Amino acid sequence: MPPSGSPEGTDLSSGPKGNRLTVLSGPSGVGKSTVVAELRRSHPEVWLSVSVTTRAPRPGERHGVEYYFVPGSEFDRLVAGGELLEWAEFAGNRYGTPRAPVERRLAEGVPALLEIDLQGARQVRDTMPDALLVFLAPPSWEELESRLRGRGTEPEDVIARRLAAGRVEMAAEKEFDLTLVNTAVEDVCGRLIELLVRDDSHPRRH
Repeated sequence: MPPSGSPEGTDLSSGPKGNRLTVLSGPSGVGKSTVVAELRRSHPEVWLSVSVTTRAPRPGERHGVEYYFVPGSEFDRLVAGGELLEWAEFAGNRYGTPRAPVERRLAEGVPALLEIDLQGARQVRDTMPDALLVFLAPPSWEELESRLRGRGTEPEDVIARRLAAGRVEMAAEKEFDLTLVNTAVEDVCGRLIELLVRDDSHPRRH
């Protein structure tokens, strides 16, 4: 179960200068989870938010590590109490970001990263206007289409839905503060670290 409750008087917009919430989002299949896994390995000092979900754990997943696994009634309580920065439903399950741990890390000046989908990123922009929204883009649409098609084991109607969703997600790039093109995972991680620990002026695309 995620920590609950919000510290009274906490500034939700940002932590100390140079340490604010950085949100990583982008289309499905672009490699967000790969980037985050590399960031965990190479920069353990960065705090990565753990989402809460109503879905059952998959083999090898641990409560509080990959996700906080909660029943629907507990998720309802978190939503009603305003304890989630954002939440969304996907494939019959709900996912959300606990508010209190994010606020605590920002207050402590700890570099904090949140990896979520487009819908969640929009909610965070409303909740924390000073958060830095980073869009992870593929080198090309053809590359993303190749990733979305995967191993070719899905029926064509499922692939078509994934591609349609991918086009919608790609069109949202202009809503973000900047774009990182995922040509090399190490390069993306390096740029993310710069953004996480330093307040700088950022151009739209890198």
